[in-house]
Amino acid sequence: MPEIKQYKLDKDLIFKLAQIHCTYEEIAQVVGTTVGNLQKRYKNLIEQGRGEGKKSLRRSQYEKALQGDVRMQIWLGKQWLDQKDSPMDVQNTEPLPWNENE
Repeated sequence: MPEIKQYKLDKDLIFKLAQIHCTYEEIAQVVGTTVGNLQKRYKNLIEQGRGEGKKSLRRSQYEKALQGDVRMQIWLGKQWLDQKDSPMDVQNTEPLPWNENE
């Protein structure tokens, strides 16, 4: 029976790659393993890394908005506050007159 080689992968590297939202394929290629092995053994670590990456990005966007970046303020307003570019007139919902003879 052939011996199965056991080796440890660099968990810190896997976490850092997940933080910048590398795909499973990209992470597997960098650390020298298969996608299946990552999904089986490191799924939670990768999800944690991606979560940390999202938090960092959200923090950076929020700080930009607070520093006066108007584009970021508008974008965050649309994402978080349901603000829109073209507000709908909800009081006047009558259809426009339509004359089919013209």
